[in-house]
Amino acid sequence: MKGVVFLDRDGTINEEVEYLRRVEDLRLIPGASSAIKALKQAGYKIFVVTNQSGIARGLLSEAKLCEIHMELEKMLNAEGAFVDGWFYCPHHPSAGSSVYTVECKCRKPGTGMIDKALKQCRQEIDNKFVVGDTLSDIQLAQNAGAIPILVKTGHGIKTLEELKEPELDKVAYIAADLLDAAQWIIHKGQNV
Repeated sequence: MKGVVFLDRDGTINEEVEYLRRVEDLRLIPGASSAIKALKQAGYKIFVVTNQSGIARGLLSEAKLCEIHMELEKMLNAEGAFVDGWFYCPHHPSAGSSVYTVECKCRKPGTGMIDKALKQCRQEIDNKFVVGDTLSDIQLAQNAGAIPILVKTGHGIKTLEELKEPELDKVAYIAADLLDAAQWIIHKGQNV
């Protein structure tokens, strides 16, 4: 195994839809399947780590989220792309008024989802990457000792405009999209 790549979902793999609640609204970003397939073929484990505060907000249930993830996995698999695990945080510290309205360790930039994923690997991992379109993805990478990659899809352009110099310096690579990020990771892995 070359390493592990942690992928944000919305705006990285699939098109950004504010609080994706319906399978019918699910659209892959062009090149996302090819990126995941290339990373797998290069020897990387792939985990999706996604904040889903829509559950805490009462906008969708965990069952509906699982249905969305099953459909997304089906779409990826149809193009030869396979993910090793799906992790989500249903919590929010203040939104909603349910058992999901809590402070937690899994909500990005907390590392709870990454910690769970790494337990599945059952070995020490040196090469870890986080690919996403928001500041919380970059902070997650820093908190987990991973290499942060910002994609310009989803909220990526807005995030890039909002990043100040010290934060921007912490981004290892700014990619046009997930496919560009995957190619960079694979190239970097060949030079390690």
